[in-house]
Amino acid sequence: MKLAKRIENLAPYLFAEIDKKIAEKKASALDVISLGIGDPVEPTPQHIIEKLCQEAQFPPNHQYPSYYGLKELREAIRDWCYHRFQLNLDPDREILPLIGSKEGIAHIFLALIDPGDLALIPDPGYPVYQSGNLFAGGVSHFMPLLKENDFLPNLNAISSRIAERAKLIFINYPNNPTSATATLDFFKEVVKFAKKFDLVVCHDNAYSEITFDGYKAPSFLQVPGAMDVGIEFHSLSKTYNMTGWRIGFAVGNAKVIEALGRVKTNIDSGIFNPIQYAGIAALKGPQESIKAMCCIYQKRRDKVIETLKKIGIEVKKPKATFYIWVPVPRGHSSTSFTEFLLEKAGVVVSPGIAYGSAGEGYVRISLTVNDEKLNLALKRIERAFKGVREKSG
Repeated sequence: MKLAKRIENLAPYLFAEIDKKIAEKKASALDVISLGIGDPVEPTPQHIIEKLCQEAQFPPNHQYPSYYGLKELREAIRDWCYHRFQLNLDPDREILPLIGSKEGIAHIFLALIDPGDLALIPDPGYPVYQSGNLFAGGVSHFMPLLKENDFLPNLNAISSRIAERAKLIFINYPNNPTSATATLDFFKEVVKFAKKFDLVVCHDNAYSEITFDGYKAPSFLQVPGAMDVGIEFHSLSKTYNMTGWRIGFAVGNAKVIEALGRVKTNIDSGIFNPIQYAGIAALKGPQESIKAMCCIYQKRRDKVIETLKKIGIEVKKPKATFYIWVPVPRGHSSTSFTEFLLEKAGVVVSPGIAYGSAGEGYVRISLTVNDEKLNLALKRIERAFKGVREKSG
């Protein structure tokens, strides 16, 4: 039996590996707390759940949905984007519902990349950027996201030879895993760069609504000329605690949206109608839950930062996402520090190296566990560091 060569080059998916490690430790009777995966434990708002239940009772909703999503959903997305970012979008040509933004991100490479084509990928970055390009047969040129550049790619450092070969550039702000944010001035640079080298810009904006301290994340598409060169991915997962529901959307350049839609119509059969109606309820209904969740995450963020400071790790408070990008203590690699926390504290974090080589020297902590578990995890981490100091002393 022979497998496809692309599988040989495909690393196990990071979060599947984290799940495996947790299962192994639980099997050995160790009580493990995972701060490794960004999966909110708070429930989806009740009005969204009720809409799903209501629509699931209607037999016609059990049939195949529209490949391009319900018109009502596309119109709800249009209205949400106008209210949030002042974007004027055509619901028939510039909006495409997705089975979660991850699905759309993976499939955009099939729409834009031929075997051997080059894509500009952030490093560290969401693993699907690299795996999606790999599935399409593309070649990745990695753009390092470094602390000294506020975790933004240095576009000037990309040679003209590389940029001229590239077909697309992926960006993601607010950023996973670094939790960095970007300004409209940066997005203007991206648009200028894309126009100069005839690139398609793909902006992953899944964390646009998870923001703190008065900060509001912009849309890349707010920049003049952005609609000419790119699209933006959004997710209902983080905004409305709907990770398992699998619903998101892409908006932007009509030609790129049509190409992505063509890929999807040949691969999937659309989103279950009751979930689409629930998505409409999320986008058009009360938005107070978003503010409430941001308050929860902000308090958790502050607790984690306080504990890290106690153990000698200084971290700048992130203005967005529910992640903290933590530099590892001296003498540790991202992998060894991850193993230390698992073995000595029973706490799982994500090693930075799993997001790309430029992620070495960091781990990512997620704020999506409940307060009781987070407090316990932080106490364990503090105790583990105290034990190390006492032993070395």
